[in-house]
Amino acid sequence: MAQRSSLAEQQTLRTATEVGSRKGPAVRHTAEVSQLRPERKDYFIHREGMVYAGSHVLADMWGATGLDNAELIEKALREAIAVCGATLLHIHLHCFGENGGVSGVAVLAESHISVHTWPERGFAAFDIFMCGACRPEKAIPVLRRHFRPAGLQVGQHKRGVVG
Repeated sequence: MAQRSSLAEQQTLRTATEVGSRKGPAVRHTAEVSQLRPERKDYFIHREGMVYAGSHVLADMWGATGLDNAELIEKALREAIAVCGATLLHIHLHCFGENGGVSGVAVLAESHISVHTWPERGFAAFDIFMCGACRPEKAIPVLRRHFRPAGLQVGQHKRGVVG
């Protein structure tokens, strides 16, 4: 397996160019160019003897409150993102009319959190996927505190397991 160069290592590139004139033959020039090659960061998780792309947490809440309140949902998402150690890029929430549900996504540098609510049933589905050093399971107590479900079912799956 080839090793990656670090930022401090230099990679030498050999480039060949041909320079010609209209009156004379083309002349071939070879130049050596040194440039820094940045190291690529690996965001796969190395935890508990395993290597995988990310952790996917699914949470189903029953008997939850505030599921038609987009402001509350956004506040809960922002707090959950911070607690998990993730980086927020964008939040988009869509409200389905007065007393309707809310669907939305928080796009993260480390992946996403999505939410779909059915206030008429007191049900909310959260999908929390994160890579790197983030801990998506830490979102669950935050979401529980904001929506006070009578019942909560949580599942966790490791995505992209390679070792």
